[in-house]
Amino acid sequence: MLLVVIVFLLAYALLIRYYRKGWDSLSGYRAPGNDARVFVSIIVPARNEEKAIIPLLHALSHQHYPASLFEVIVVDDFSTDDTAGSVALHAAANVRLIKPAADARHSSKKKAIEAGIAAAKGELIVTTDADCLPPVSWLRTLADFYAEKGASFIAAPVKFSYDGSWLQKFQALDFLTLQGITAASVATGFHTMCNGANLAYRKQAFVDVDGFAGIDRVATGDDMLLMYKIWKKDPSRVFYLKSRDAVMSTTPMTTLRGFIMQRKRWASKTLVYDDRRILAVLAFVYLLNLLFPLLLVWAFFNIQFLLLAAGFWVTKTLIEWPFINAVAAFYRERKLMRLFFWFQPLHMLYTVFVGLLSQFGRYEWKGRRTK
Repeated sequence: MLLVVIVFLLAYALLIRYYRKGWDSLSGYRAPGNDARVFVSIIVPARNEEKAIIPLLHALSHQHYPASLFEVIVVDDFSTDDTAGSVALHAAANVRLIKPAADARHSSKKKAIEAGIAAAKGELIVTTDADCLPPVSWLRTLADFYAEKGASFIAAPVKFSYDGSWLQKFQALDFLTLQGITAASVATGFHTMCNGANLAYRKQAFVDVDGFAGIDRVATGDDMLLMYKIWKKDPSRVFYLKSRDAVMSTTPMTTLRGFIMQRKRWASKTLVYDDRRILAVLAFVYLLNLLFPLLLVWAFFNIQFLLLAAGFWVTKTLIEWPFINAVAAFYRERKLMRLFFWFQPLHMLYTVFVGLLSQFGRYEWKGRRTK
């Protein structure tokens, strides 16, 4: 068993080293201030977001980008609260509220985004979520980067805001790790990753790959599955925008149940991936994390396995530390690294648990049960 642990950790160290090189290869981007004249359509799918969407609309109204050059299309995905009323009260001239084309029983986030894109006038589609908050430089940075690179698809940075609770700090640190891997994977072309809270893509690129056709077997996947379709058509036009001026802030879950449901939803699209590269990485990382609870179980029969589990915990932390610390520095969240060692066993256990749970049964999200 010791040999198995050593082999897995050595392979993992090579993987993390590769991600670190990918992260370091990305230069921080600052908008040149050329005032790109790109008309942008911001699509906000919203379900039961009557309170969260108000700060977002306020933030969008204060963007350092001409209001005449962007529109905000809020797609009310059959909310059971007063989301529509909140939008109506805080709407501006360039804000529209629409409904998905599907009926309530068959709607999903993908259907909402499709409806938004169908109504969009912009050359560039930008998607975010109703519970997000962008900095004032966000839209200008995206538009300038798009114009400069001639991009078909842009994955942009996202971070969790958090309070003093351990649950929210755990989510924030876990999400920093995912963001670092996202940036590194896109920079190297190793595999495709992104987050739907901060995406931009050329409307024609969406049309050219027939949108979500063929990837609508699961309700989620409006981000990574679409990204892979566009990447397959022209990988040279897919970019990661590493810029503090474009970091989107969003809120973590406030309850353990909400956290599990969110991660279950994220992981539910795993077996739908056509990208075998990311499937291989996910399978390897899952097996690596599985070693830890197995060692703990075997420790009941042989105490030496407890020492091996402790060594595994320490070694995995040391392997990841330089990479995650660099990512945390970019997000100005290095204070979270004080918890990194202590969160490590929780992270391994939750990865195994949620990864298994996500492939069975249904999950509930925004009051809607989804398979």
